[in-house]
Amino acid sequence: MGASTEHISKQFESDLDGTRTRMLQMGGLVEAQILAAIDAYGSGDAALIAQVIENEPRVNAYEIAIDEACNHIVVRRQPAASDLRLIMGISKIVTNFERMGDEAEKIARMAKSIHEHGGHHANRFPAVRHAAQIAVRMLRQGLDAFARLDAAAAADVLKEDAEIDQEFTSVLRQLITYMMEDPRTITPALEIVWVAKAIERIGDHAKNLAEQVIYIAKGTDVRHTPVAHIEREMAKE
Repeated sequence: MGASTEHISKQFESDLDGTRTRMLQMGGLVEAQILAAIDAYGSGDAALIAQVIENEPRVNAYEIAIDEACNHIVVRRQPAASDLRLIMGISKIVTNFERMGDEAEKIARMAKSIHEHGGHHANRFPAVRHAAQIAVRMLRQGLDAFARLDAAAAADVLKEDAEIDQEFTSVLRQLITYMMEDPRTITPALEIVWVAKAIERIGDHAKNLAEQVIYIAKGTDVRHTPVAHIEREMAKE
């Protein structure tokens, strides 16, 4: 009986480790998709645009496979509280990854259209690329916090979301001025707005990732909680 129980326990740990690893691999793919899409926005590189669009189904396949693995673990293993939090958190994180992948594909498609109107439009607004750098940094930091189950590092990610929101507001103001000065720029300017909005949404999903890391590590649901309050709670520990 003892040997059998030990075997089941080892198999459970193996299932959990495999699911964690696949989630981190999915995060790496999504990061690569975002970086390629932003590069394509700046350069109009047709091969990069095609690569992002072709890879998008791989992101979806990861989501389906990881969700199936999570369901399998819950049904077969009936995990205890902390393991159940991990599985539920992973399931929510992969949903956010899938949506980040959608936004990366949207940026790639917009890049194609923007460069058909003349690539100079894309490079007139450096705040777009700056916002993208923040979003990618948030994703990387969130993945690192998940790998170490570091709630304090995850809380640091939450603070950066406001910076992306500020960049988006700045881009919007600049683009409105741009369109008013020359109505011929309206179509590419609106497409750049969509790119900026997609980056803002990627930042939101990276924030959601960080919130799930805190939930997994501490058992505390910090969604819809002011960042200052979360920081105070982390400081108490």
